[in-house]
Amino acid sequence: MAKITENMTIMDVLNMDREAAAVFMKYGLHCLGCPGATMESIGDAGKVHGIDVSKLVEDLNKHFENK
Repeated sequence: MAKITENMTIMDVLNMDREAAAVFMKYGLHCLGCPGATMESIGDAGKVHGIDVSKLVEDLNKHFENK
């Protein structure tokens, strides 16, 4: 399984596993279908929304490790 990085887009991750949406939702990223999800990196989205990007990426990687 590929390692999730902050340079990936939200849609990159959701295309790997739709269940990862729960991790994004936990961090307040609810507009997963918005155009930003396909163009913005996880890092950029995190900065815009005031999210700890390193923690988000860590939790996403844990999600995939547990699959």
